[in-house]
Amino acid sequence: MCEPPRLAADGLMRNDLRDFKDCPMVHRREPIIIQGGMGVAVSGWRLARAVSQTGQLGVVSGTALDVVLARRLQLGDPDGHLRRAMAEFPLPGVAQRILDRYFIDGGKRAEAPFRPIPVPSAHPTREQLDLLVMGNFVEVFLAREDHDGLIGVNFLEKIQLPTLPSLFGAMLAGVDYILMGAGIPRTIPGVLDSLSQGESVELAYHVTGAGPDEQHVTTFDPVAYCGGELPWLERPKFLAIISSATLATMLARKATGYVDGFVVEGPTAGGHNAPPRGNVQLNERGEPMYGPRDVPDLAAIAQLGRPFWLAGSYGDPQRVVEALEVGAAGVQVGTAFAYCHESGLDEEIRRQVIALSRAGRLDVKTDPLASPTGFPFKVVQLDGTISDDDVYVQRHRVCDLGYLRHAYKTPEGTIGWRCGSEDIDAYLRKGGDRSDTCGRKCICNGLLANIGIGQYRKDEGPEKPLVTSGDEVRDVARFLPSPDADGYSAEDVVAYLLSAVETGVVAAR
Repeated sequence: MCEPPRLAADGLMRNDLRDFKDCPMVHRREPIIIQGGMGVAVSGWRLARAVSQTGQLGVVSGTALDVVLARRLQLGDPDGHLRRAMAEFPLPGVAQRILDRYFIDGGKRAEAPFRPIPVPSAHPTREQLDLLVMGNFVEVFLAREDHDGLIGVNFLEKIQLPTLPSLFGAMLAGVDYILMGAGIPRTIPGVLDSLSQGESVELAYHVTGAGPDEQHVTTFDPVAYCGGELPWLERPKFLAIISSATLATMLARKATGYVDGFVVEGPTAGGHNAPPRGNVQLNERGEPMYGPRDVPDLAAIAQLGRPFWLAGSYGDPQRVVEALEVGAAGVQVGTAFAYCHESGLDEEIRRQVIALSRAGRLDVKTDPLASPTGFPFKVVQLDGTISDDDVYVQRHRVCDLGYLRHAYKTPEGTIGWRCGSEDIDAYLRKGGDRSDTCGRKCICNGLLANIGIGQYRKDEGPEKPLVTSGDEVRDVARFLPSPDADGYSAEDVVAYLLSAVETGVVAAR
């Protein structure tokens, strides 16, 4: 039995790689670099494909791919990529139904609003299922096209209603990995097992005010959806995104199926962060403060005998080496990839962030209030975006996408839905507490605006972006290949990250 990594005097997990050459916790066939699944289509198929072609794990974001597909079809799909992928969908009629409803030849007028799609539902219609399954199929198909590299999809546990058909769509396209965080994805491994066998699956969703004996679930039957004939599906590996050894241990022992590994994410990562343990205190900027209790016990995680990757400020060659030295399979990096050429971010946002980083004037805040999930959320401070107080107060509060809505039990015993980012009076009428609305930002609409498909509103114009990145975004300009360069590629990032890793170690993986 191999010894777990040792804790050095400075608190950093260290060990010699030679100590682990025969240890089962070192999985040399796993990728060293996992590209983070960011935002809504920031980690799109182009980025995931580019990373995968370098031999690492490219990941697409699985969030809101139904609305992404519908809106991009309304923009006319000018390159034809979406329609090419849709033509490969194995079930007849689905692609044509979606095209008939959403495709606009030549694209909609700039000032015309996007046609809305139904908000997520616990009992989705056939139209909703088609968009969710097809949206995930298309993204994974395009990411995997014409190469044999690895592709993963990242989902948020907090967004529960679209999960089952989304997983099925990704599996139809042959996804290799499923990654999930922002919650405790205990039942997802079992769902993957069942879907690969063509069995009906269910997923419980939380209802505020429900009794201890009440259970509310959403279901998906792959055989019924396919009309009786189910295409063969392979079960992808499952990586849980966690922030503590306690959660890793619980998932390893009590998940409904096998957890193939872990991404251990620290509080400097972008997007949603785990809240601090214990009594939450805020610094002078109003950010939650993290302490020793929030440092994951890597020795305990390593003893579970499954590959793990470290995330949160690991976009540096020496930090990659440090991760390998403590027994990790590698690292997950998001922010560095978010601003490369292949990223889905709007080009103007990329240029603005890189210019501010180059000038040393870029700031990011861990906002404890922004997300209606209640999780701290990293927000890049940019003029003209929702992080700008003047822009925030001018926006009419509306929840018309609904991915982060919460279910609650009404006085009449029915299930209602509310979001802390919606109109405050509407939220209060639904029995919500006013304090839950303070500082809440519409993440759903903001993230879609980040990739150039924000809704156009008659009285307000286009929705404004809400940019999220990890703390390392302040120094993202270091990835520029030359002082006068205006951008960099995903391949540049991978080469930089692996530049300090011993050639023998890379070749052995």
